[in-house]
Amino acid sequence: MRKGSVKRSTKETNVEVEVDLDGAGRASISTGIGFLDHMLELLARHARIDLTVRAKGDLHIDHHHTTEDVGIALGQAVKQALGEMKGITRYADVHVPMDEALTRVALDISGRPFLVFKAEFVRDKVGSFDTELVQEWFQAFAMNSGVTLHVATLYGTNDHHIAESCFKGLARALRAAVAIDARAANEVPSTKGALGG
Repeated sequence: MRKGSVKRSTKETNVEVEVDLDGAGRASISTGIGFLDHMLELLARHARIDLTVRAKGDLHIDHHHTTEDVGIALGQAVKQALGEMKGITRYADVHVPMDEALTRVALDISGRPFLVFKAEFVRDKVGSFDTELVQEWFQAFAMNSGVTLHVATLYGTNDHHIAESCFKGLARALRAAVAIDARAANEVPSTKGALGG
Protein backbone atom coordinates (compact mmCIF):
# COMPACT_ATOMS: atom_id res chain seq x y z
CA MET A 1 0.00 0.00 0.00
CA ARG A 2 1.32 3.40 -0.98
CA LYS A 3 0.61 5.41 2.13
CA GLY A 4 2.34 8.27 3.91
CA SER A 5 1.90 9.84 7.32
CA VAL A 6 3.60 13.00 8.58
CA LYS A 7 3.38 14.99 11.79
CA ARG A 8 4.93 18.44 11.82
CA SER A 9 5.06 20.55 14.97
CA THR A 10 6.58 24.02 15.33
CA LYS A 11 5.95 27.09 17.47
CA GLU A 12 3.67 28.30 14.68
CA THR A 13 1.70 25.20 13.67
CA ASN A 14 0.81 21.60 14.43
CA VAL A 15 0.03 19.62 11.30
CA GLU A 16 -0.88 15.96 10.77
CA VAL A 17 -1.29 14.52 7.29
CA GLU A 18 -2.15 11.03 6.07
CA VAL A 19 -2.30 10.12 2.39
CA ASP A 20 -3.17 6.97 0.45
CA LEU A 21 -2.20 7.24 -3.22
CA ASP A 22 -4.41 4.26 -4.08
CA GLY A 23 -7.51 5.61 -2.40
CA ALA A 24 -10.93 6.63 -3.67
CA GLY A 25 -10.77 10.39 -3.26
CA ARG A 26 -12.00 10.54 0.33
CA ALA A 27 -11.03 13.65 2.30
CA SER A 28 -11.17 14.68 5.93
CA ILE A 29 -9.74 18.18 6.11
CA SER A 30 -9.58 20.68 8.96
CA THR A 31 -7.05 23.51 8.78
CA GLY A 32 -9.09 26.37 10.20
CA ILE A 33 -8.90 28.03 6.77
CA GLY A 34 -12.10 27.44 4.82
CA PHE A 35 -10.71 28.19 1.38
CA LEU A 36 -7.67 25.93 1.90
CA ASP A 37 -9.95 23.14 3.15
CA HIS A 38 -11.98 23.48 -0.06
CA MET A 39 -8.86 23.31 -2.26
CA LEU A 40 -7.53 20.23 -0.44
CA GLU A 41 -10.89 18.45 -0.62
CA LEU A 42 -11.04 18.89 -4.38
CA LEU A 43 -7.38 17.90 -4.67
CA ALA A 44 -8.14 14.59 -2.96
CA ARG A 45 -11.29 14.02 -5.00
CA HIS A 46 -9.77 14.66 -8.41
CA ALA A 47 -6.45 12.94 -7.66
CA ARG A 48 -8.36 9.92 -6.31
CA ILE A 49 -6.19 9.90 -3.21
CA ASP A 50 -7.47 9.52 0.32
CA LEU A 51 -6.36 12.51 2.34
CA THR A 52 -6.59 13.45 6.00
CA VAL A 53 -5.28 16.83 7.15
CA ARG A 54 -5.49 18.23 10.67
CA ALA A 55 -3.83 21.59 11.26
CA LYS A 56 -3.84 24.13 14.04
CA GLY A 57 -1.85 27.28 13.49
CA ASP A 58 -1.35 30.89 14.43
CA LEU A 59 -4.35 32.11 12.45
CA HIS A 60 -4.58 35.15 14.71
CA ILE A 61 -1.51 36.40 12.82
CA ASP A 62 -2.53 35.33 9.30
CA HIS A 63 -2.93 32.22 7.14
CA HIS A 64 0.65 32.07 5.88
CA HIS A 65 2.29 29.65 8.32
CA THR A 66 -0.59 27.17 8.32
CA THR A 67 -0.91 27.18 4.52
CA GLU A 68 2.83 26.70 4.00
CA ASP A 69 3.20 24.01 6.65
CA VAL A 70 0.26 22.03 5.28
CA GLY A 71 1.98 22.12 1.88
CA ILE A 72 5.23 20.95 3.45
CA ALA A 73 3.61 18.08 5.35
CA LEU A 74 1.50 16.93 2.41
CA GLY A 75 4.53 17.01 0.12
CA GLN A 76 6.51 14.90 2.59
CA ALA A 77 3.63 12.43 2.96
CA VAL A 78 3.32 12.03 -0.82
CA LYS A 79 7.08 11.48 -1.13
CA GLN A 80 6.92 8.88 1.64
CA ALA A 81 3.99 7.13 -0.05
CA LEU A 82 5.85 6.96 -3.37
CA GLY A 83 8.71 5.01 -1.79
CA GLU A 84 11.17 3.77 -4.42
CA MET A 85 8.81 5.00 -7.16
CA LYS A 86 8.87 1.66 -8.97
CA GLY A 87 6.30 1.35 -11.71
CA ILE A 88 4.98 4.90 -11.62
CA THR A 89 4.05 6.64 -14.85
CA ARG A 90 6.19 9.58 -13.62
CA TYR A 91 5.18 12.28 -16.14
CA ALA A 92 1.79 13.88 -16.66
CA ASP A 93 0.33 17.08 -18.00
CA VAL A 94 -3.20 18.44 -18.15
CA HIS A 95 -5.24 21.48 -19.09
CA VAL A 96 -8.04 22.18 -16.62
CA PRO A 97 -10.82 24.69 -17.32
CA MET A 98 -12.81 26.28 -14.52
CA ASP A 99 -15.43 28.42 -16.22
CA GLU A 100 -13.48 31.35 -17.76
CA ALA A 101 -10.11 30.24 -16.33
CA LEU A 102 -7.77 27.73 -17.94
CA THR A 103 -4.67 26.32 -16.25
CA ARG A 104 -1.96 24.02 -17.60
CA VAL A 105 -0.11 21.77 -15.14
CA ALA A 106 2.88 19.60 -16.04
CA LEU A 107 4.45 17.27 -13.48
CA ASP A 108 7.55 15.09 -13.29
CA ILE A 109 7.98 12.89 -10.23
CA SER A 110 11.71 13.26 -10.61
CA GLY A 111 13.01 13.45 -7.05
CA ARG A 112 14.35 16.88 -8.05
CA PRO A 113 12.08 19.57 -6.63
CA PHE A 114 11.35 22.60 -8.76
CA LEU A 115 8.40 24.93 -9.21
CA VAL A 116 7.46 27.27 -12.02
CA PHE A 117 4.25 29.09 -11.10
CA LYS A 118 2.62 31.60 -13.40
CA ALA A 119 -0.80 32.79 -12.35
CA GLU A 120 -1.96 36.36 -12.02
CA PHE A 121 -4.68 37.10 -9.49
CA VAL A 122 -6.96 40.09 -9.83
CA ARG A 123 -7.48 40.70 -6.11
CA ASP A 124 -5.41 40.29 -2.96
CA LYS A 125 -7.91 37.94 -1.32
CA VAL A 126 -10.53 35.30 -1.98
CA GLY A 127 -12.74 35.76 1.05
CA SER A 128 -10.20 36.02 3.88
CA PHE A 129 -7.53 33.97 2.05
CA ASP A 130 -4.56 35.85 0.58
CA THR A 131 -4.24 34.89 -3.08
CA GLU A 132 -0.42 35.06 -2.84
CA LEU A 133 -0.63 31.99 -0.58
CA VAL A 134 -1.67 29.82 -3.51
CA GLN A 135 1.88 29.99 -4.85
CA GLU A 136 3.29 29.56 -1.32
CA TRP A 137 1.36 26.31 -0.96
CA PHE A 138 2.51 25.01 -4.34
CA GLN A 139 6.12 25.95 -3.52
CA ALA A 140 5.99 24.08 -0.22
CA PHE A 141 4.36 21.04 -1.82
CA ALA A 142 6.78 20.82 -4.76
CA MET A 143 9.93 21.25 -2.65
CA ASN A 144 8.89 18.61 -0.13
CA SER A 145 7.39 16.03 -2.48
CA GLY A 146 10.45 16.12 -4.70
CA VAL A 147 8.53 16.84 -7.89
CA THR A 148 9.20 19.15 -10.79
CA LEU A 149 5.98 21.11 -11.15
CA HIS A 150 4.96 23.70 -13.75
CA VAL A 151 1.68 25.55 -13.20
CA ALA A 152 0.53 28.23 -15.64
CA THR A 153 -2.88 29.86 -15.76
CA LEU A 154 -3.28 30.78 -19.40
CA TYR A 155 -6.19 33.12 -18.73
CA GLY A 156 -8.91 33.86 -16.22
CA THR A 157 -10.55 36.73 -14.39
CA ASN A 158 -12.13 35.16 -11.30
CA ASP A 159 -9.58 34.49 -8.55
CA HIS A 160 -11.52 31.61 -7.03
CA HIS A 161 -11.68 29.93 -10.44
CA ILE A 162 -7.98 30.55 -11.09
CA ALA A 163 -6.95 28.99 -7.77
CA GLU A 164 -9.33 26.10 -8.21
CA SER A 165 -8.06 25.32 -11.70
CA CYS A 166 -4.50 25.25 -10.31
CA PHE A 167 -5.40 22.75 -7.58
CA LYS A 168 -7.55 20.63 -9.87
CA GLY A 169 -4.77 20.65 -12.45
CA LEU A 170 -2.32 19.38 -9.86
CA ALA A 171 -4.84 16.74 -8.81
CA ARG A 172 -5.35 15.37 -12.31
CA ALA A 173 -1.63 15.45 -13.13
CA LEU A 174 -0.74 13.76 -9.85
CA ARG A 175 -3.38 11.09 -10.42
CA ALA A 176 -1.87 10.24 -13.80
CA ALA A 177 1.78 10.48 -12.74
CA VAL A 178 1.50 8.22 -9.67
CA ALA A 179 -0.49 5.60 -11.59
CA ILE A 180 1.27 2.28 -12.00
CA ASP A 181 2.34 1.51 -15.56
CA ALA A 182 1.49 -2.17 -15.99
CA ARG A 183 4.19 -2.53 -18.68
CA ALA A 184 6.91 -1.42 -16.25
CA ALA A 185 5.45 -2.29 -12.85
CA ASN A 186 8.76 -3.25 -11.21
CA GLU A 187 10.97 -0.68 -12.87
CA VAL A 188 12.04 2.76 -11.74
CA PRO A 189 11.17 5.01 -14.70
CA SER A 190 14.66 6.41 -15.24
CA THR A 191 17.65 5.45 -17.38
CA LYS A 192 19.75 5.97 -14.24
CA GLY A 193 17.83 3.28 -12.40
CA ALA A 194 16.94 5.69 -9.60
CA LEU A 195 15.04 8.94 -9.19
CA GLY A 196 16.21 11.91 -7.20
CA GLY A 197 19.45 13.66 -6.45
